[in-house]
Amino acid sequence: MELKERVYSVLVVSAAVKFNAALSSLLPASGFDPVCWVSDVAAAKRAFVERVYDLVIINAPLPDDPGVRFAVDVSGNGETVALLLLRESFFDEITARVTPHGVFTLRKPTSESLLTAALRWLVSARERVRKTEKKTLTLQEKMEEIRLVNRAKWLLIEQKGMDEPTAHRYIEKQAMDRCVTRRVIAQEIIDG
Repeated sequence: MELKERVYSVLVVSAAVKFNAALSSLLPASGFDPVCWVSDVAAAKRAFVERVYDLVIINAPLPDDPGVRFAVDVSGNGETVALLLLRESFFDEITARVTPHGVFTLRKPTSESLLTAALRWLVSARERVRKTEKKTLTLQEKMEEIRLVNRAKWLLIEQKGMDEPTAHRYIEKQAMDRCVTRRVIAQEIIDG
């Protein structure tokens, strides 16, 4: 298991100066960089178009929007983990709506220790997402290799008159003899 320090990009969407000052002290550059601060959802959407952030922290409500839809949207991209801070009066209702979309919620007012714990949860969730992304890429690459090998086999069947097991063995043997992957051999057959 690899234990290394990562640095997480953060988008903070908050119009509350006092909250921003408190949160700023909890986001050292050694662990969180860049940290982009915006005060409304419109600016947050523009910032998110420019780059995808690892973490998004939304201090709701905001001057132009409650921020709930934005939290759900950024969580849906698959790479970002979102935290939505909510007033007590809306907490239960909104939490029930956003939790199925993977949005973390926290009651306001909150303490520094609880906010620190929430940041750890976000980082942990982001790492889990990162591992899932890696597995997905590996599976996609494997599926692409299988497709290429199958295309190459069909070309060998059509052009060389081989049957399927013979074409398969031919590709395997070429790959072993030349110390390359089946993908390389298949691509060469396809390229002709």
